[in-house]
Amino acid sequence: MTKNKDKAVSQEETQEEKTATDVKELNEEKLGDPVDDLPKTNDKIEVELAREIVIAESTDLTRELYDKTRYGEPTENKKFQYALLEALYLMERGKFLIKDGKKTLDFDTFVKKARKIDPNFWTRYVVFKDLRKRGYIVKTALKFGADFRVYDRGIKPGEDHAKWVVFPVSESEILTWYEFSAKNRVAHSTRKRLLVSCVDAEADVTYWEIKWVRP
Repeated sequence: MTKNKDKAVSQEETQEEKTATDVKELNEEKLGDPVDDLPKTNDKIEVELAREIVIAESTDLTRELYDKTRYGEPTENKKFQYALLEALYLMERGKFLIKDGKKTLDFDTFVKKARKIDPNFWTRYVVFKDLRKRGYIVKTALKFGADFRVYDRGIKPGEDHAKWVVFPVSESEILTWYEFSAKNRVAHSTRKRLLVSCVDAEADVTYWEIKWVRP
């Protein structure tokens, strides 16, 4: 009994050390986005704003973007659709030219439109951008009741499950115990780690991983 208990404690300590290392990497390392490894081209992908998503035709560029970096999702009508966060980030990286009808949108105009749809858009974008620049694949997690699901480095959706569910918050935001426990329940029910990402006034992000502890 004692040996089994010691073994369990040892395994728990090892897991805690790994968790601490993972969070330290999140807060310190920036390995770069694989999108920067794609062949350089002056051609931007022209995409169309469709209210809550952005649509692009299926081309060699959009297929390569999806295959190597998992930006966007293929649709049944042989196009690709992108979350607003993905579209803005790829615009900022010089990959996308975003159209709204005949009008080409600049960065600020796109942000204003997105914030009308999602008042928390900017906080979420800062976290999305930060995680992508650290080399993580980030996807929406609305069906789980979270903002994002994040895959470990080197893992693509479909190859393995996401490692974290992520909730971005601003440093001025106050969470009630009910809201905090609800976030924990989401992570627990999906068997993923809970990551709370706090954005300060300078748009710097600090990550906090929350764990269930049995008394």
